[in-house]
Amino acid sequence: MTTLHITVGNREQLRNDAIDFVQAAEEGTLDDADEAVTLQFGSYDDLIESLTPLRLDLIQTIAEHDPQSMREAARLVDRDVSDVHADLKHLEVLGILDLEEGGPGGAMRPVVPFDRIEMHIDYPLVEDLDTDDVSASA
Repeated sequence: MTTLHITVGNREQLRNDAIDFVQAAEEGTLDDADEAVTLQFGSYDDLIESLTPLRLDLIQTIAEHDPQSMREAARLVDRDVSDVHADLKHLEVLGILDLEEGGPGGAMRPVVPFDRIEMHIDYPLVEDLDTDDVSASA
């Protein structure tokens, strides 16, 4: 089973994780956990903007029904072909699906290479307080 892990983190952490990954790859010290497929968004708003309910429904429909073209995918979700085309292109850029040649009449065929998506969202309600600061009441 192939799982796509989606996380939300701050942009600085995303940058640091990417640098660490590249260094580990160059040193040949990657382990199986490092090679897991992960998509990290810089903010919760970025996640919500990219993975709308319509797009999540489209991803699931493609995974379940294996449409042979973008047009067939649009028919399966009962949406306009041009809107589905735009969503598929966006999801391809994110790496959530592939658009492969070989559909009927040369059509591009959407393929979801994952069996499951897991979302890990850290949504702090209160900003972290620096524990090294001396409180004002001291």
